[in-house]
Amino acid sequence: MHAEPEYQPAHDDESPSVADQLQRARERSPLLSRPGFLIRRLHQIHCALFLEETESSGITPVQYSLLTALNRRGELDQISIAREIGLERTTVAEVLTRLEARELVTRRPDPADRRVRLVKLTRAGKAVVRRMAAGVQRAHDRTLEALPPEERDVLMLQLIRLVEANNDAGAVQFRL
Repeated sequence: MHAEPEYQPAHDDESPSVADQLQRARERSPLLSRPGFLIRRLHQIHCALFLEETESSGITPVQYSLLTALNRRGELDQISIAREIGLERTTVAEVLTRLEARELVTRRPDPADRRVRLVKLTRAGKAVVRRMAAGVQRAHDRTLEALPPEERDVLMLQLIRLVEANNDAGAVQFRL
């Protein structure tokens, strides 16, 4: 069941101003004035929608990010994968172990540097990415469906701007 959002875009002189709407939200809960809380909560919601839409795959959002990075970029070393999806190298190694056990990726030593492991999608991994695409898109659409289409685009651009402006603050930079 969806609760009707309190925010209403100001289309005419009778609509409450953005400042008034923010004040009403803050009165309902001080957490609604904290961007970090809102981003974390929206991430929780999106993950639930993702898992609902892709349930049969048994793939998590992080695993899907890794699979799609490999699908787009081809064979990569683990450090490059970490930068592609903005995750720490140890987390990437743990995710790869699970994906390799499911035979969705293969790892091999780099002939130029045996300490480096090269990773690529298997045929099964590529098939999983293809099969999941529609469900993943539905999850993205459902995450934003409460906004009118033009506001969805604005939100996406604002999120991109925030990630780009703060990318160096994380433990691992996302390759932009």
